[in-house]
Amino acid sequence: MSLKLRLVAMNFLQFFVWGSWLLTIGAYWFQNRHWSGAQFGAIFSTMGIASLFMPSLMGMLADKWINAEKLYGALHIAGAAVLFTVPLIDHPGTLFWVMLLDMMCYMPTIALAIAVAYSALKGDGKDVVVAYPPIRVWGTIGFIAALWTVSLLHLETSAGQFYVASGAALLLGLYAFSLPPCPPKLGRRPGASLLDALGLTSFKLFRNGKLAVFFVFAMLLGAALQLTNAYGDTFLHDFARVDAYKGLLAVRYPAIIMSISQVSETLFILAIPFFLKRFGIKTVMLASMLAWTVRFGLFAWGNPGPGLWMIVLSCIVYGMAFDFFNISGSLFVEGQSDPSIRASAQGLFMLMTNGVGAVLGSSLSGLIIDRWFTRADGGKDWHGIWTAFALYALAVAVLFVLLFRHRHDAGATASAHPGRGEVAAP
Repeated sequence: MSLKLRLVAMNFLQFFVWGSWLLTIGAYWFQNRHWSGAQFGAIFSTMGIASLFMPSLMGMLADKWINAEKLYGALHIAGAAVLFTVPLIDHPGTLFWVMLLDMMCYMPTIALAIAVAYSALKGDGKDVVVAYPPIRVWGTIGFIAALWTVSLLHLETSAGQFYVASGAALLLGLYAFSLPPCPPKLGRRPGASLLDALGLTSFKLFRNGKLAVFFVFAMLLGAALQLTNAYGDTFLHDFARVDAYKGLLAVRYPAIIMSISQVSETLFILAIPFFLKRFGIKTVMLASMLAWTVRFGLFAWGNPGPGLWMIVLSCIVYGMAFDFFNISGSLFVEGQSDPSIRASAQGLFMLMTNGVGAVLGSSLSGLIIDRWFTRADGGKDWHGIWTAFALYALAVAVLFVLLFRHRHDAGATASAHPGRGEVAAP
């Protein structure tokens, strides 16, 4: 099997595992278990909590002591065992700890998968800016396949979604041990600093003012992503309470409607090399922020009836909002960091987006929604919620233009200095 196909299979399964339950756990929680919204917010925060420390910790292990692909496989096998137990849990408090344990296994694998792919591609003499996006797009296809599998099998409100995720995680965990070797490169060096000794070398990237600002805005965009993951599917399910919308396609199969977002991703991922090389990271990230503004604004005015086109267009815009921030960001970090801290640097990017950003996004949005956008009968003012989110994304975009200073060199590529990784692709 060619290197490309091996990495394609890894990315497909990586996001199939997540897609099997990420957007439908809310339906399982509210429609099946009938547990409270406050407790659900705590469950959904587990990925953010785990991302605060696990990606950096596992990245350090991969850079210093353990082959990244082996650590990646072990984490997925452990995650498969945890997911298998989810349907057995009958108390929301217990499920919080179980999902936290699963996220401690899963979240670092996103950064490790990137590190394994970049290492293999650069070892094969490839330019990652050109070669990686067509491989990563299969992760999005895997996410879509999982969503459709769960939805068409009517598992959206069923515990069966976790069995699907568990089986895929086990398969990926076993497959990972056949991936190209990604051995530690940092090791133990004479005269190493305390940061080196603790495996925290990637935090030196904050000494670079431009990168420090970049990571802050990555955190703010991570909060925006969390808003979509936490409330998108639940938003559509809530229309079932309205007689005018009962039985409509978007209400009966909200996961399929939401999967349009992932279909859009496949197109925008393939466009990343062109946009990064032509316009640079600042323009690409700004486009992402404006796309988040448009996405939330369309949700604010859309509905499953006459306004369905707005929801569909919002899902299409999501492809730009997510890819131009998440995938372009990882490529930018790769170009700015030394190969010896590749896994740690990707872990740091994960910490800022899916860790700090996700925790802030889930916790603050929950408080804001409870305080200002929850009616006396428990219903949600979705128009107000999405409008507030849109204004947040717009404010972030304005600040980004003012504070992030980066001059684009159209001639630079990530592979310009493969031994040092100091020249940014964008």
